[in-house]
Amino acid sequence: MLLRRDRAMTGILIMLDVAFHAGRSGTVNAADIATRAGLARRGIEPLLQTLSRSSLLESVRGPRGGYRLGRPRRDISLADIVSTIIAPDSEGEEGSTGDLFTKVLDPFWREEDQKIVERFRDLTLDDLVRKAEAAGLRRPMAEPIMFSI
Repeated sequence: MLLRRDRAMTGILIMLDVAFHAGRSGTVNAADIATRAGLARRGIEPLLQTLSRSSLLESVRGPRGGYRLGRPRRDISLADIVSTIIAPDSEGEEGSTGDLFTKVLDPFWREEDQKIVERFRDLTLDDLVRKAEAAGLRRPMAEPIMFSI
């Protein structure tokens, strides 16, 4: 279960990075996302592909290619991201089977998971970008305009 949570958190981090650094108009490449997140590029590639297939991200080819948001950040909830990221891993999950687990810990964990899911439905990427800005993080400046006479 912890691996699923790590995967979900990484998916949220990837989406936040794209929202913060590229948004709907610009793009960021996988190498830059990985560097900023302190992750291996090959480790995030499957997540980027999953997010692209779900249309949460758009993959743009070419020299200025990379990834951008598939829809406005205010329309992407954290629940959308998490459900997309952990859905492929839901099958075949193995874990403890003893009485303490099945009668105490598992019901408790499911209840806590439900609270998190409800909270994630209310939070969007826009909320996280605003939190990043409030924390003093600066968004990258647009490329300077070049004039020639």
